[in-house]
Amino acid sequence: MRDLIIVAICVFGSLVALRKPWIGVLVWTWLSLMNPHRYAWGFAYDAPLAAMSAACTLLGLMATRDRRWPISNAPTAWFVVFMVWMTISWLAGLSPKDDYEQWNKVMKIDLMILVAIALIASKEQILGFAWVAVGSLALLGAKGGLFTIMTGGSYRVWGPPGSFIGGNNEFALALAITIPLMRFLQLQLQSKWGRHAMTAGMVLCAASALGSHSRGGLLAVSAMGLLMWWRGRNRFMGGIVIACIALLLVAFMPDQWGERMQTIETFEEDRSAMGRIAAWNLAWNASFHYPFGVGFNAARQELFLAFSDYGLEYGTPVAHSIYFQVLGHHGLGGLAIFLIMWVVTYRWAGWLRVHGAQMSETRWVSDLGAMCQVSLVGYAVGGAFLSLAYFDLPYIVMVLVVVSRAWLEKRRWQTEIYPQRAWWHRVPGLRGPGGGLSEVQMLEANAVGSTEKK
Repeated sequence: MRDLIIVAICVFGSLVALRKPWIGVLVWTWLSLMNPHRYAWGFAYDAPLAAMSAACTLLGLMATRDRRWPISNAPTAWFVVFMVWMTISWLAGLSPKDDYEQWNKVMKIDLMILVAIALIASKEQILGFAWVAVGSLALLGAKGGLFTIMTGGSYRVWGPPGSFIGGNNEFALALAITIPLMRFLQLQLQSKWGRHAMTAGMVLCAASALGSHSRGGLLAVSAMGLLMWWRGRNRFMGGIVIACIALLLVAFMPDQWGERMQTIETFEEDRSAMGRIAAWNLAWNASFHYPFGVGFNAARQELFLAFSDYGLEYGTPVAHSIYFQVLGHHGLGGLAIFLIMWVVTYRWAGWLRVHGAQMSETRWVSDLGAMCQVSLVGYAVGGAFLSLAYFDLPYIVMVLVVVSRAWLEKRRWQTEIYPQRAWWHRVPGLRGPGGGLSEVQMLEANAVGSTEKK
């Protein structure tokens, strides 16, 4: 039954994508982040659902006139440069044939990111895209949070099997990035119960992140909490609320969780931590001998023997850091492009936070920019200890920043019409604070404009 439901949703969404390709972007995002087919037990588990949705979306993209050239802004331009550099690094690497599968996987994800930028434009589409991306991980996080509470945090929480975030550490960072975006969506809701439900969801996601027993996830959540507290309107009350929630969650965790977190201070005695340092040392030393990197696999025995000061003492571990992962794979040039891309994206989100706050109709853009900055801080801090350089979600944050700035610069709130629909056809938060014009309001505005011209 589960297989049939998942396949039916994907087939229906893919067919709709032939006429409305932005719907196909939502289906792809759902499959890519949540991996619902991996929770099925039958034919849907290995079915090419993502390929089907991507193919229908690309066909719809070619047929529709409602598309834009995606490479017309700084973040996307640097993103494309990074794609080109990764391709050169792969071809110039040690084993292009063996690395082809990973290169192909990364390029497929990056292509769909560009497709999303080309198709997502209106407020309805931006919010719909955000709800699908955030909901895909928030549901898994809420499930993991309940599991953590029910088991007293004695067992680790894991992500979707066979995905970028299947590991406990990776899943924790994904949830950390998601929580600020949940806060953005909460700010757009008018329903009191809807806001309370989002609060509960954020707490459960935080519990799930802690329940993963991930030290990197803890650091990411802590960094984001500090930034959200600093930017809060009432730092005193905000600090009390954050401190109370943090104390309750930490006090709830078992002793073995506390012992694992304390190893942050004594990393020299932790074999896992020292293995990461050995991989970082390899990436740094090898980058001076391979200007374009070694390809998509730096965890090679011959590389550790040649460039790591630790040799094979800790085996051949992977970098467990977005920075050293990119450095090892793509060299110093690739790391420089990667860092510039995210710095530019962060600055664009800051631009949204400032300029979106100037009018009530654009307040939601300011909220989005602020929370995207918090998410990027979490990614920058937690990613220092996890290999998630190619994971979809941070690039989805980039998409939200880029398309929202285009919406603001083109003053789309003056022309967009939000039809009166049944509640199950409306994107939640579309008519939130500063939430656009209805058909009646648009007609009235046009009538006033015509009178003024006469």
